[in-house]
Amino acid sequence: MAVVSRTTATYSHSHLPRRHFDRETRASVSNTFSCSTWDSAKKPSPTQRIVTRGGRVIVAASPPTEDAVVATDPLTKQDLVDYLASGCKPREKWRIGTEHEKFGFEFGSLRPMKYEQIAELLNGIAERFDWDKIMEGDKIIGLKQGKQSISLEPGGQFELSGAPLETLHQTCAEVNSHLYQVKAVAEEMGIGFLGIGFQPKWEIKDIPVMPKGRYDIMRNYMPKVGSLGLDMMFRTCTVQVNLDFSSEADMIRKFRAGLALQPIATALFANSPFKEGKPNGFVSMRSHIWTDTDKDRTGMLPFVFDDSFGFEQYVDYALDVPMYFVYRKHRYIDCTGKTFRDFLAGRLPCIPGELPTLNDWENHLTTIFPEVRLKRYLEMRGADGGPWRRLCALPALWVGLLYDDASLQSVLDLTADWTPEERQMLRNKVPITGLKTPFRDGLLKHVAEDVLKLAKDGLERRGFKESGFLNEVAEVVRTGVTPAERLLDLYHGKWEQSVDHVFEELLY
Repeated sequence: MAVVSRTTATYSHSHLPRRHFDRETRASVSNTFSCSTWDSAKKPSPTQRIVTRGGRVIVAASPPTEDAVVATDPLTKQDLVDYLASGCKPREKWRIGTEHEKFGFEFGSLRPMKYEQIAELLNGIAERFDWDKIMEGDKIIGLKQGKQSISLEPGGQFELSGAPLETLHQTCAEVNSHLYQVKAVAEEMGIGFLGIGFQPKWEIKDIPVMPKGRYDIMRNYMPKVGSLGLDMMFRTCTVQVNLDFSSEADMIRKFRAGLALQPIATALFANSPFKEGKPNGFVSMRSHIWTDTDKDRTGMLPFVFDDSFGFEQYVDYALDVPMYFVYRKHRYIDCTGKTFRDFLAGRLPCIPGELPTLNDWENHLTTIFPEVRLKRYLEMRGADGGPWRRLCALPALWVGLLYDDASLQSVLDLTADWTPEERQMLRNKVPITGLKTPFRDGLLKHVAEDVLKLAKDGLERRGFKESGFLNEVAEVVRTGVTPAERLLDLYHGKWEQSVDHVFEELLY
């Protein structure tokens, strides 16, 4: 889902055009880095207001844009292109950033955590494990420690945005450390966490709403543009991996490979077969929900496969995606329905005459939700949330495919003649039929076998002994049976058609 602002996210590559800093910020700029034909300057991630209360650091929920970046000249479209291009980095600086969400619930009632319980949990983790608190007004809404952050999705889904790490061993260690810390506090409160892609038991009306201003705007807007947007906000969980690129050409190759294979990742990690206590007809209800959330900001982005595609074409796309909000004077201002192109021209009725900063652009990019998303890195967004071993397997899959030149080229060769209609067909049918989806002369399972081998070979060539992290999905590929289908077998068999058992089966 990942609908929260990444202004406090940890996987941030903050290379911004030099001329848009005020004098104080400019003094801190160093380490000019050139990537291909792109030149940009590096500064710390966007400024956050930090105060202390009782000796503990408090980090504001979102940087006041007017304080964080002072534009000396109006932004141009080229500045927005340069912003994306500034994510380029040499191979030795490529990192792996993993984000995962999970549902908190009360052990006795199986009901979702209330905000008051979440606040107690966040405060407990902060005090016991030395995290800094992220506040919105007087409400705690997240934590930050080094390059990791914990945030809340609209319905209280608990998300770890991991640090950018060099190896999958570090990634899995980070996941294990996070889950240990969360459990150490939560279990004392009678709270557990569930690794699944869609809330299996409760209706939307049963889900608590988090006290974050941006979610009020989104909640009002979503029903106007799709029938399932509120389900996306309040009842889904995902795991995603964020990966780097070295140049515009490298970004294009990885973007195309990621989009083409995203339905395979959806199938391998399909883990959301229940809704309100019963089977819902899907192996990935979470994936299906995105098909009717908001067509303006979701989908398979066929233009990525055009010969003209590059940073500029993605900017053109993002400029015309309707906005949600602008953050000014410590509050979110509803700007729904207008575009960033309007904003660039000073034509936003919600803040008439004002022009955007790069922080506004960064915020806007976080409100676009295609299957692969471009910021200053690429986000692979097609997988359901799941148990901890799968949280390590997803980055293993994509690192093996995209961080090894031979495997990446093999993926591009494999998918080169796939038509836009075939890619869209897979996107539409995989949430229902998983690896059993018919494709050309066989099943998607047969393509997944080739893809898994490419990923394993890519990991082995990296030389970090990481291929074992793929074991969790190897059995799925071998049998063609998705995690969701295994849950359905349990539901119709040992569980005697009671979904309550899933809270024990997929408990972290």
